[in-house]
Amino acid sequence: MSPNCILERVATTKSTNDDLLLRWRAGELIDPVARIAHEQSAGKGRAGRVWLSKPEDSLCFSLAHPFQQRPNELSGLSLVIGLAVIAGIASALGISESALHQQGLRLKWPNDLLINNAKLGGILIEGGQTNSNSPTWMVIGLGLNLRNADAIQQNLGVDSALGAAALDQLIHHQKTIPDNEFIWLKLIESFEKHLSEFNQHGFSHFHNSWKQWDAYDGQSVCISSAGREPIFGNSSGIDNTGALLLNQHDKTIAIHAGDVSLRVQS
Repeated sequence: MSPNCILERVATTKSTNDDLLLRWRAGELIDPVARIAHEQSAGKGRAGRVWLSKPEDSLCFSLAHPFQQRPNELSGLSLVIGLAVIAGIASALGISESALHQQGLRLKWPNDLLINNAKLGGILIEGGQTNSNSPTWMVIGLGLNLRNADAIQQNLGVDSALGAAALDQLIHHQKTIPDNEFIWLKLIESFEKHLSEFNQHGFSHFHNSWKQWDAYDGQSVCISSAGREPIFGNSSGIDNTGALLLNQHDKTIAIHAGDVSLRVQS
């Protein structure tokens, strides 16, 4: 782990992402900061959704990280973080990435982790530049279900179309998952490694790796986005910028933002 990454632990807060965003806007961030909360009362998901979690069953934290690139040059960042989460999970659980793949762990473009098409966790990235001469600060939030997937889905209203999954489903029943602190530190180590490589090489360095974990590759999908008509087609992976490639009859289009859901088959 980088010696200049500040680790912060709090019992409760509204949102670790919002905490770090406020400090970024105030010009208070100098070194990377990882902030974890035992409980978030107003955790956030993408597109203004609320991330719901029970403290004992989930892990929620944010990492504020500076980049020299401009915000529009950071395409594919959420996909790289997805790969970092998988590597961190493998390290924390002492399970190879290939074994996790065999158990159904996958990435859903652009920001979700799935186990056999049920949602394990989600990634939210916010931030930017305060002016054209300043570094780009991105606040990377992760919410990860650790235990009791059935209770999470029943009590916390997880999207019924996906269902809920939890990290304890990836280990043998006679074992228990490590404590939250250990998992958090392994994830931070993985984030820093992947972000260093991303800074050096860009997203194209990760293209082939992400494709191996693509949950919807080759499947019929619907691309939905607020205020726009849904787009249908066959998912055919991603390009070197991290955009989703969608085959529609005789053409292929690139989708740079949106929520992906499996198309209902008749």
